[in-house]
Parts: sequence; structure tokens; C-alpha cells
Amino acid sequence: MPICLVVEDMPVTRMIYAKMLGNLGFDVAMAEDVATGLARCGETMPDVALVDWNLPDGDGLHFIRELRRLPGGDRPKVVMCSIENSMEHITKAIGAGADEYIMKAFSIDILTEKLRLVGLIE
Repeated sequence: MPICLVVEDMPVTRMIYAKMLGNLGFDVAMAEDVATGLARCGETMPDVALVDWNLPDGDGLHFIRELRRLPGGDRPKVVMCSIENSMEHITKAIGAGADEYIMKAFSIDILTEKLRLVGLIE
């Protein structure tokens, strides 16, 4: 079963994402900040990471850059999540190493399509 790491500081949002991802057949690991997310990746590298832009100890861009430096960190697909939808934000996320960008709040249908676009769901 593929593993998705959810890096999100809001507990309710983490739980919503975990439920959606579980329904899509993913094992879900969760982290509330950059440091915890990177530690989880050091323990078990996920197949995909769903990463919030704003985190209490940095931002999603920092998480992605650090993830990509870890051994095997080039492998996970990364979907950046944000309330911002400007081209500037999307460009920054992709430039930092994100594979996709999704605007909050999203439905399971939108999440499914994003995961399909990065090759994790058929």
C-alpha cells in the first residue's frame, strides 16, 4: 500500500486529508510541522507528500527543499497545498521541487485528479 505523508499544522485538516487518502488506498503518516515531517521521511520515505504552504516552523517550500536533499528524497511526489492560487505561488512551489499544486479547500475528486496527474492513481 502506498504511503502518503501529510504535513499540515491544523489537526482537523490533517484528519480530513487522512480520511480522503485512506479512502483512496493510502497508508497515511502525519506531521504538524517541517521538523516532524522531515523526521518521518528519515524513518520511512513516503510515496507522496501532501504539504501545507504555511507551517509553524517554516514553510512548505523549506520542507520540500530539505526533503529533496535527503537520501531517496527525490522519489516522493509532492503536492503543495495552499489557499493562494497566484501564478507566483505555483511557480515558487514547482521551483522548490513540488510536482503539483492544489488549492485549499479541495474535494476528494480534485485530490484524486492531482494524484492521477503525478502517477500515483490510475
